[in-house]
Amino acid sequence: MRSPLYVLLFATAATAACAAPDEDKLGKAQGYPVGTAKNWFYDEAVRVGSFTAQGEIEGIFGGKANVLAPSTAPMPLPRAASEPSIRWSGDGRINLTVSDYLARQRIMGLMIIKDGVVQVERYQYDRTPMQRFVSNSMAKSIVSLAVGIALREGKIASLDDRVDHYLPKTAGTLYGETTIRNLLRMSSGAHFEERYDGNDDLERWARAVIRGGVENAAPTITVRDAPQGTRFAYASAETEVLAAVLRGATGMNLSEYLTSRLWQPIGAETSALWRADRTGLERAAGNFNATLHDYARLGIVLANDGVRPDDPAQKEIVPKDYLMEATDWRRAPEAFRPHVATPYYGYSYQFWTFPTEKRRFAMIGVYGQMILIDPALKLVLVQTAANATAKAGGTTLGKDADAFWRGVVNHYGRW
Repeated sequence: MRSPLYVLLFATAATAACAAPDEDKLGKAQGYPVGTAKNWFYDEAVRVGSFTAQGEIEGIFGGKANVLAPSTAPMPLPRAASEPSIRWSGDGRINLTVSDYLARQRIMGLMIIKDGVVQVERYQYDRTPMQRFVSNSMAKSIVSLAVGIALREGKIASLDDRVDHYLPKTAGTLYGETTIRNLLRMSSGAHFEERYDGNDDLERWARAVIRGGVENAAPTITVRDAPQGTRFAYASAETEVLAAVLRGATGMNLSEYLTSRLWQPIGAETSALWRADRTGLERAAGNFNATLHDYARLGIVLANDGVRPDDPAQKEIVPKDYLMEATDWRRAPEAFRPHVATPYYGYSYQFWTFPTEKRRFAMIGVYGQMILIDPALKLVLVQTAANATAKAGGTTLGKDADAFWRGVVNHYGRW
């Protein structure tokens, strides 16, 4: 385990020398201030500070931050002797570098790991390896992993069980009548608008959860636009219902359940924080907070099909069959495949799947949070960001991130 002093020195050396994009808008002159429970998510003047301190902001969602304790045997993260000369092309330009990517986009932290070895580690906006970065919707994939583990343990009998089997209070509601599998695919059919403007169904749902928890919020979603299981429609509420199902099935909140089953087994070096509502249940559609190094460790385990590569026993942390079902678009029904679920990505069990012949998948959160994984190459890219818009496609980030990832893949293999 490297000392904090080494980590801090490395962060200083690895930080790009040139100014990061839009430093003035993001609060550099004020020392990147941390926002409040009311403005941390929407106000870009506090975005950098808030996205690296969300776990400590008082009053968010009416609850506290639950803690996932670290491992006593962290997974080693050896470092390459020098940074590789990765090149990528975008916006009509060729031979762009890692530094070009950072100069173009509001990246707070970036890591690239190949075969468990750190190839690139960079930070901007005075961020450091010791800070926890908010996941936003990358957390949805962690909820999915919890479902897979609970299925292996028999806590969940079948993905085709209905929600009300585990949450009797939801009987008679749209979500109560939806199966776990269809929640995993975000295919309840519910009408749910998610615009991230503070005036959508996401905000209405959040207010209901803050008032009385997920089970009491369930009756607020009443309209089905399509029969369940027939089409993908992104709705963060469905992940939060899954979290409640897991609590009903296991008798534990997500942080309690996953500490000894996921966070410690992957060799996390630092505790993670997960914001909870007043009932103690995590706001599971996002709000997970961890260091870049520990996100990298999670990515490494997923790239190795659910096992820790330095484990001599090769014990499955995440069930391989479940992980393959979640991340291989060929195993998904047509409605959830790439170019069908969305114009680009597929979606299965709270993971995004790439439209490529080789299996590649992603954990993605608003404002630019990403973990991109190529299992064949044992390649992982972790990115935390403070994009100007919630959706990466609202700026050039979406196109640049895809082009940069292609460049990374092509450096080590072939897209």
